[in-house]
Amino acid sequence: MNIFGFNGTKTFKPKRNVPEGSRQAELKRYADATLGTGNLRLAVQLPEGEDLNEWLAVNTVDFFNQINLLYGSITEFCTPQECPVMAAGPKYEYHWCDGVQFKKPIKVSAPEYVDYLMTWVQSQLDDETVFPSKIGVPFSRSFQGAVKTIMKRLFRVYAHLYHSHFQQFAELHADAHLNTSFKHFVYFVHEFALIDKKELAPLEDLIKTLLAQQ
Repeated sequence: MNIFGFNGTKTFKPKRNVPEGSRQAELKRYADATLGTGNLRLAVQLPEGEDLNEWLAVNTVDFFNQINLLYGSITEFCTPQECPVMAAGPKYEYHWCDGVQFKKPIKVSAPEYVDYLMTWVQSQLDDETVFPSKIGVPFSRSFQGAVKTIMKRLFRVYAHLYHSHFQQFAELHADAHLNTSFKHFVYFVHEFALIDKKELAPLEDLIKTLLAQQ
């Protein structure tokens, strides 16, 4: 089982840790502690007195790392032959466009799409003008819009995993990890209205079930 590589061609390492002593580092420790309680609704809430952008940044990095690991665990099953398009069931298909290298949407296989997506997200996280890591550097006015775009695209990986690879997760005894990660993701994007409802349609029934849970 290949945990970190995408089809053996490219390896993605988790985003570097935020600088020790920074507000984001303290928020990361707080997030880890609240997650440890098992109360995901509490875990996603903005801590009292904290900056919303700092909280969004910490959690965006965390979800990127989680999805990297989840997808990495099934790359041997997600191949251009098995998944020739990036789809979430028969009704939803995603084409890649980043506005820079690909100015118009292109149809690619699922592993190619995820490769492009993770490379793009990594570049966003590493861009100090988008995700400032230095103490005292303010977030730009476009920051929250960037987070919404990242979250919208990361959701598509969850949607593909559920529709095309859930059986493999079950066989690997990793379905509980997928479910917990996605539940955390759903609570977070719902708490801060980060993804339009229409974008969540491929997993609408599952999301309704998760949000109804206490």
